[in-house]
Amino acid sequence: MEEPFRPAVWAKSPHLQTVFGSLKMRVWGKNEMTDASQELIVNAGEGVRLLGYHSQQPVRQAKGLIVLLHGWEGSSDSTYILSTGRYFYRQGYDIFRLNLRDHGKSHHLNRGLFHGALIEETHLAVENISRLIPAGPLYIIGFSLGGNFALRIALRQSCTPISKLKDVFCISPALDPYKSTRAIDASSLVYRHYFLAKWKRSLRKKQRCFPDLYHFNDILHHNTCMGLTEAIMPYYTEWGHYMDYFRRYTLTGDVLSQLPMRVTIFTAQDDPFMDIDDFHRLPRNEYLRLSVQKHGGHCGFLDPFPRGCWYERTIAGIMEYREKG
Repeated sequence: MEEPFRPAVWAKSPHLQTVFGSLKMRVWGKNEMTDASQELIVNAGEGVRLLGYHSQQPVRQAKGLIVLLHGWEGSSDSTYILSTGRYFYRQGYDIFRLNLRDHGKSHHLNRGLFHGALIEETHLAVENISRLIPAGPLYIIGFSLGGNFALRIALRQSCTPISKLKDVFCISPALDPYKSTRAIDASSLVYRHYFLAKWKRSLRKKQRCFPDLYHFNDILHHNTCMGLTEAIMPYYTEWGHYMDYFRRYTLTGDVLSQLPMRVTIFTAQDDPFMDIDDFHRLPRNEYLRLSVQKHGGHCGFLDPFPRGCWYERTIAGIMEYREKG
């Protein structure tokens, strides 16, 4: 049984947890994982290439390989990725930090534009990454939108299995991307500006890489995420309406009832971007374990604050228990 997340009284604020979860001060100091990392381009099928970084154990055989999936407009160098990667590298695991399309320094690799429904290429990339460790096991830890991708990879185990994949862990996963987008717009101006600025910066990079395809200047004036989402839909000709797009990767209702493998979800009641009721309404499934904490914000769970991390310790405990069993 896991220990509940109990931060100090002064560190309970969801905004404190959320903001400090992404501050670089959390990963100050030596990081053996990044010191050992090697850049790799991963084949994701149909000419798609994804950028990632592989960190292997220097001497001893690794306990397994952990693939880390960042959130929307994050990257392989996001603070929570660097922190979790370093923690588990020190525990004896190989680490692979995968960038989703058009994240990190990968805008030039593919002509097509990123969207949240690109599960086929992400799944194939993880399958190819799994070959980097001969005997396994393989684990996935996904954050926010990366948690949504991780859940969909787990769902696909029944039809396109990754043989070495043993467990999936999701931190503050986005179950309903439409609600999350609306929540960002309705939240403080700081959050909205943060996500919009990063998204617009990404679109400008894509436009510079492929000026023959993309002309975003006329839509970058939008000052809400929903406004920019609606404005960018003509670049996604496979959907007629933004709700058609959001439905492609919404995981509420009974979607997760057919999970064929072990998945653990960590979320907080005070997450500023997620509807906690969506988590409570998830269907019962023998493979799904839901851990709802009173505090933690979005991808925070910092204790001791600000550099200790509750979910890192908890996941390590779960993995150790299952490895012994």
